[in-house]
Order: sequence, then C-alpha cells, then structure tokens
Amino acid sequence: MTGFRSLTVQEVCEKLCENKKTLIVFHARPDADAVGSAFALREILRMMNIPAVCASADEVPERLRFLTDGVQGSILLDEDMGLDHERVISVDSASPGQLGSLFDRLRKRIDMMIDHHGNGTVYADYYIDPEASATGEILYEIALYLLETGKIPHLPPRVINGCYAAICSDTGCFRYANTTPRTLRTAAELLEQGAEQTDINRRLFESKTEKQVRAEGEAAKRLRLYEGGRVASVTFPYTSKFNLSLADENLETIIDIPRSIGGVEVAFSVRQPEDEGFFRVSMRSNSQVDVAAICARFGGGGHVRAAGCSLEAKDVYEAEEKLLAAIKEVLL
Repeated sequence: MTGFRSLTVQEVCEKLCENKKTLIVFHARPDADAVGSAFALREILRMMNIPAVCASADEVPERLRFLTDGVQGSILLDEDMGLDHERVISVDSASPGQLGSLFDRLRKRIDMMIDHHGNGTVYADYYIDPEASATGEILYEIALYLLETGKIPHLPPRVINGCYAAICSDTGCFRYANTTPRTLRTAAELLEQGAEQTDINRRLFESKTEKQVRAEGEAAKRLRLYEGGRVASVTFPYTSKFNLSLADENLETIIDIPRSIGGVEVAFSVRQPEDEGFFRVSMRSNSQVDVAAICARFGGGGHVRAAGCSLEAKDVYEAEEKLLAAIKEVLL
C-alpha cells in the first residue's frame, strides 16, 4: 500500500464534500453491491449539489436495473455522459484489473477508492474496511456521518434501497459467513428507514430470466468434480454461449451449480466472453480455503469465500487446468 494514504470515514466525507464533478467507477461484470453502492454515492453527492455519473466497463445486468432506473441510462463510459470529471472515485473494486478497460482509459487516475475486500491491490488513497459485509455497508456509514454533520438533510430512498440491496446481495440474503452482528444491525436500521425488503429480495434471489435458467442447465451438463469431490468446476466456452444466444450477464449464476454440490470445498466457473483466449473466473469456498488468495495470483481478488479473476489461455480446458493447479497447492 506504499504511496497511497489510508483514510478515515471523516476524511472520506470531507473529500466527498468538495464540489468537484465526479465520476464513480466500479468493477466489470457489476453485481448488486457495486451498482447499489455506486448509485447510493451518486445520490449522496446529488444531495450536496455535486454533479456525478457512474461508469463501468460492462453494462448493468437487466436484473439489477431497478437500482438505476430513472437515474442514468447506460453506464458505459463515453462522450455522451457529458461530464468533464474533476475527480474519480472507485467503489467495490479491490484491484485495477477488476475495473477492466476503465483503469487504462482513465490513465490510471483514481483519486479515492472505497472498498470492503481484504485482498487486492490498492491503487489510490483508500478507505477499506474488511469487516464490512459489503461496500454498501460502508456507504451507509458514510451517509449517516454526512446526515449527522448536517451535510445532507435526510436519507433518500435510493440511498436506503441501494445500500440494502448491496448488503443483501453480498451476504447471500444474510446466509454467508461475512454476515456479522453489525451487518444485521445495519440491515435492521435500513428496514426502519423504509428499505423495500420484499421487492429487493425477490428481484435478487427469486427472479431469473429464461436465458439465465438455460445457462444454468448448460453449466450443469459441464459440471466436473476433482480431488475426490472436494473441488468442482464448470466451464462455459464461447461456443456454448453463442449456440444458446446468451449474453455475459446470463452466466452470472452458473457458479452456484458447482458450489451447491455436497462435499465440495472449492468451486469455480470459467467463462469465455468472446472467441479469443481470455477467460473470466468466479471462485467460491465452502471451507477454510482462501479463494481470494488464489485469485490474487492471477491478478484478481475478493473475499476469503468469494473471489474472481481473469486469465489468458488457449481454451477453457487450459484455463481450468491452471486454476486446478493453484487450488491443489492449498487444499489441506
């Protein structure tokens, strides 16, 4: 972390109060924590009359657009955004690689990063709280500080719902090990503030598109077990994606297939977005194996139990072999 400064919540809030046109960026293949946190921050800045837009290397998935509807259309960075930004803030992005093409397009100029991942590569002055279940939990803390100091008049629904969706998503509806008493207290406060719990939970956990179901069906066919059933994987080559007319966002939940197998300690999925040797990886741990450390070896990061990375290989099978080799080294 040499060269970058650790910030306190107070220092983060003081910086946020500076009247600078702001670009809020978050990781490629955005999830509910990234989208909810980014748009909550956008709303906070708006309440202080500070112009801001959100951007990612990938579009918001259809199932998460309820978090952005009526605020901003596309989040792909281009001249149509009409914002000559004076600062860049990243949220929920543990390393430069997670920002994808945005990091180079911004000439590596990120002014501040707000994140909750314990493993990654710091690339700006930062506020990182690994004890937080989600970046949305941190954004709620920031919003409360600004409310208590009179910088914002109230907590609007978009902040409340964005933070709740972020927390609920990253904790698997409060089922994962990152759920703490603090997390539950924060969620309870958000409910008291009017978070639309039922609708958010339904959208996040009980609603899938037909293509998403087809993707999971194909993934189940490609399920493989290794190390006596301790490791499970699914590979999804571009040919499968093309033949089923699927988009990247339809493949988000295929990691749930290997993860759900009884006895599996480490699960991972390998996806090929285009017809080239570039692959995206999601990895989950049902044991004490630190998958964030494994993904960090490939330039990625995340949590001990949930992480991701990208890698190059000639095909999905070579990519799978690289990951298996790294996993086998740390299996107890």
